[in-house]
Amino acid sequence: MTRLRISGCVNDSIVDGPGLRYTIFTQGCPHHCPGCHNPQTHDFKGGKLVNIKNISKEIKANPLLSGVTFSGGEPFLQAKKLIPLAKEIKAMGLEIACYTGFVFEELYSGKVEGGQELLKYIDVLIDGKFVLSQRSLELMFKGSKNQRTICVPKSLESGKVVLEKSDRWTKKS
Repeated sequence: MTRLRISGCVNDSIVDGPGLRYTIFTQGCPHHCPGCHNPQTHDFKGGKLVNIKNISKEIKANPLLSGVTFSGGEPFLQAKKLIPLAKEIKAMGLEIACYTGFVFEELYSGKVEGGQELLKYIDVLIDGKFVLSQRSLELMFKGSKNQRTICVPKSLESGKVVLEKSDRWTKKS
C-alpha cells in the first residue's frame, strides 16, 4: 500500500490548469519561496498520510475532470510514491500537470530521486521557484515570470526544454 503525505486535495479546481482538475497538494517543501501561495505545505511532518488507491477512486468518481495537477509542497520529493498514481491517471486518459520548484534540467538529469521516471507521465510541467519580485497576475497558471510552462513529452523526446504552446495553457480567455 503506497501512502502519500499530502496537505489536501481539491476535487474541482479551475485554477491549477485548464478545465476542471483534481489537484493534489503534496506536503513538504525545501524551497520556502518568499510569498509562497501554500506555506502550510512546507512542513515535512505536516499534513496527513493517504493511500493513493483512495485518491485514485476519487479521481475515477468524477467524470467531468479534464486532468489532474500535482502541486505542493514539492511533488518531486515524493516522486516514487506519485509514479503508481500517475500510471493510473494516465490509464484513465487524463492529462497530468505538475508544479515544481525544481527546474526541468535538474529533474531530467536525475538529480532528484524518481524525478526522471515521474516526468514520463507528466504532460505539462510548471517549473522554477516562485520569485516574489517577478510575480504577475497576467500569467496563465503560474505565479512568477521566471517559471516556465513546459511540454514534457516533447522535452523528453528532444532532451531539452520545449515550452508548451497550447492556447489552453498560455492564453487568457
